[in-house]
Amino acid sequence: MTPSARRSQRRNQVLSREQILSAAIELLDAGGEGALTIRALSDRLSTGSGAITYHVGRRDDLLDAATEEVVTGALGARRVETSGTPAEEIRAVVLALFDAIADHQWLATRLTLQIVRNPVGPVTVEIFERIGQQVGALGVPRERWFDAASTLVHYVLGAVSQNARIEGDTSGIDGDVDRDEFFDAASAAWQELAAETYPFMHAVAGQMREHDDREQFLTGIAVILDGLARLH
Repeated sequence: MTPSARRSQRRNQVLSREQILSAAIELLDAGGEGALTIRALSDRLSTGSGAITYHVGRRDDLLDAATEEVVTGALGARRVETSGTPAEEIRAVVLALFDAIADHQWLATRLTLQIVRNPVGPVTVEIFERIGQQVGALGVPRERWFDAASTLVHYVLGAVSQNARIEGDTSGIDGDVDRDEFFDAASAAWQELAAETYPFMHAVAGQMREHDDREQFLTGIAVILDGLARLH
C-alpha cells in the first residue's frame, strides 16, 4: 500500500458518516444547496473528497442523506414525546416536519423531491407509515387509507413550501424579503381594494398581516382531520 493510500485509509477510519452529515447540514443551513459542494465539505472537515464519497457517496447522495438525517431525527424526537389520540399523533408528526423545515430552509425542496422520486426511500416510508397508521386508527375505511394519508402529506408539503426558501425558485419573489414587510405591504394593498367588489379580500386583509404561520398550518390540519373523521 502506498503512503497516500495509507493516509486515505486512516482518514476514512477517523472520519465518521455522522461527522460528514453534521458538517453538510451546517453548510446547507448557512447557504442553502448552493453552499454544499464536495470541495466545501472537504475543506470544512480538513479531509479529501475520497473520504466523503467513501462514507456517503456523491453530492446527490449527500443531499439525500442529510434530508434523511434531519427528518428521521425530528420524527424520532416527536415519537418519544407523544402518546395520545390518533389525531394528536398526526399533529405531532406534521408539526415535526413543519418545525424541521422552519429550522432548515433548504429541507422543503429536498423533502418534496424524496417523496416524489423515491417512494421506497426511508424518508417517504417513515412519513407515510407514521401518518398512515393513525389514519386507520381514526376509523377511515381501509379502501381510503392511501387517499387520506396522501392528502395530509400533500398539504404538509404545500404549506411548508410557502414558508420556506425554495431552491431554484424562478417566480421572481425575493427569497430574502422580510416576512413582516411582505405581509404589511400585501395587507395594505388588499385594503385598497374596493370593498364592494372584493368583500372577502377587504375583510381578511388585517388577518393576513397578523396571522401566525404555525397556527395557520394547524388550522389546515384540523380541517383535514375533521373531514377524514367523516369518511366512515
